[in-house]
Amino acid sequence: MSSSASSLHDKLNQLRQRFIDQLPARLQLTVGLWQQSQASAEAQARLGPELHRFFHSLKGTGRSLGFERIALLAEQGEAALDGQAPAGQVVEQVFVHLAEEQQRLQSLPEQQRALAAMTSVEFSPKPVQTRSKRQRLIYLCDDEPDQVSQLLHHLRCFGHEVVHFEDTDTFFNAVITRRPDAIIMDVQFPQGNTAGTETLASLNKLTGEPLPSIVLSAHGDFHSRLSAVRAGCNGYFTKPVKPLDLMLAVDELTTPSDEEPLRILIVDDEPEVAAYHALLLEQAGMAVQQVNHPADALTALERFSPDLLLVDVYMPVCSGEELANIIRQQPEHVGLPIIYLSSETDSQKQLSAMTAGVEAFITKPVIPDELVSAVTLRAERLRLLRSLMTRDSMTGLYNHSTTTELISKALAQAHRDNTEHAMAMIDIDHFKAVNDTHGHLAGDQVIITLARLLKTRLRMSDIIGRYGGEEFVVLLKGVSDERACALIDALRHDFAQVDFHAGGTRFRCTFSAGISRFPNHPSTESLRLSADQALYRAKHQGRNQVVTSTEQDDDGLPTDCP
Repeated sequence: MSSSASSLHDKLNQLRQRFIDQLPARLQLTVGLWQQSQASAEAQARLGPELHRFFHSLKGTGRSLGFERIALLAEQGEAALDGQAPAGQVVEQVFVHLAEEQQRLQSLPEQQRALAAMTSVEFSPKPVQTRSKRQRLIYLCDDEPDQVSQLLHHLRCFGHEVVHFEDTDTFFNAVITRRPDAIIMDVQFPQGNTAGTETLASLNKLTGEPLPSIVLSAHGDFHSRLSAVRAGCNGYFTKPVKPLDLMLAVDELTTPSDEEPLRILIVDDEPEVAAYHALLLEQAGMAVQQVNHPADALTALERFSPDLLLVDVYMPVCSGEELANIIRQQPEHVGLPIIYLSSETDSQKQLSAMTAGVEAFITKPVIPDELVSAVTLRAERLRLLRSLMTRDSMTGLYNHSTTTELISKALAQAHRDNTEHAMAMIDIDHFKAVNDTHGHLAGDQVIITLARLLKTRLRMSDIIGRYGGEEFVVLLKGVSDERACALIDALRHDFAQVDFHAGGTRFRCTFSAGISRFPNHPSTESLRLSADQALYRAKHQGRNQVVTSTEQDDDGLPTDCP
């Protein structure tokens, strides 16, 4: 058993142990309620729902945690209360058998045997995520030095770690020792016309999974391309290759579709069951928060901002259906996916419970793979819809309104934490001339390249947005204005070295930037205006430079970056 599987098994047994320990008190309380309910018809009507909820909950929890005997007894009690059998005698017998079962489980030898007999939860392993950071490890295997120097330069400009190999044997051994995030491989070597792709095919067979790879070749013939496809390659470029095109392809290949784990909020009045479902989802790589009282769900929604809500249908005080209606009445949560969880198997009751506009109904006990699959599918769909609304379609960066909103929230948090931030306003120099001279497609390429440079070189915690046209804004969290100056100036230097192509023409671009500091400028608007003034001075002084506004010259104007 792997360490992760062993850990999951241990946690499940802790939940089962807690269930066993709490069962006597729960049973004693419910027997008391049952006896009270037999005093009169009024008491029976008043306490009936509470008794029904006990059996229904015990059935679902017992089955989820593997206590099938308890689940079957609870099911008999629930059926009796539903009028499917003479209630009094059956319920009395169920209580007797439940007491016997809990005493058996409380006995230490029996408890150990029961826990040992339970099989651990099994579901498909989560794919290993090898690209957790924005910086990538790139292996470049090519024995032609003329092409290599330019490629190395452009890849390193984007912050990647690049290792160059001139022969396939050294490259092969390096991959075995340290797996890269991506490979750029020439096809033809002295050992043969397809030695490069043959090496990749051997590595894929040896490691058992394809290596993300892009092929370079002096030949565009069918057999060379076929060898690349059979080696599992993701792209094919013929020499001479434009470094920027190749670099953007590598960036696309190595960028995860979503760098943040899916966020799931579970609302269930049974802590053990909520913890069990949380374990399954966490094992699949999701971030999970539990709420055991429906009244706490709204606060959790605001603070946790989940991608999906997993709700038990039968809860005291407020049912899952009522909670779903409360949530749906709030405009900001109209599109939030909700999945019901319940041991209810009656299809008509399931359909009735879904009238609040929930996405699915999963019956307890859940099948782990089915739960993970249902949650993932619906949560990722919401992520996609949110992305379409909050991100710029060309660059994938946050759009203007989303950037402003995120910066405002970050500054509000910084006020509470007493931390400093720096804002940079960035503008591409002479961008109109680029469009006029080289065409709008070339201009789009410049914008996309700068956006990717910012994403690959800055931290995931920083806020990066396209403010409009050729202008970008960045909030560098927890960074002084001096440090921000150094970071943005390094980006400026590397961006100026990138070669762009339009037709047969090669050209380069530069950008100017202005930097302001929080809390010197305490609001989003004042911080932006200050950075904008610094940017104006950078433009006025000749462009292709970074200016900070937080320190003043004798004339009161912003100062240049050191």
